[in-house]
Amino acid sequence: MSFDAAAAFIRRTDTGISPSQAEQLELYSLYKQATEGDAQGSRPSIVNPTARAKWDAWNERKGMDKTKAAEEYINTVAKICPGWQSK
Repeated sequence: MSFDAAAAFIRRTDTGISPSQAEQLELYSLYKQATEGDAQGSRPSIVNPTARAKWDAWNERKGMDKTKAAEEYINTVAKICPGWQSK
């Protein structure tokens, strides 16, 4: 199982899965932490609740190693869609 394969699977539109909003935020935050490290910039304004929620979720991962974030991303994909590798 690779991080890139898990990310590609989640980006596909033909998987038939529908992650909850909480799962989407978890995947987003783990992806960003794995690819970019700690959240940068200032927290988005309350007038942009989507950007703010995404930044907050990412910022909660502050200090997490990129490799650990990638591993957790793969595990989260497996939790949301068991057997995703064969789909």
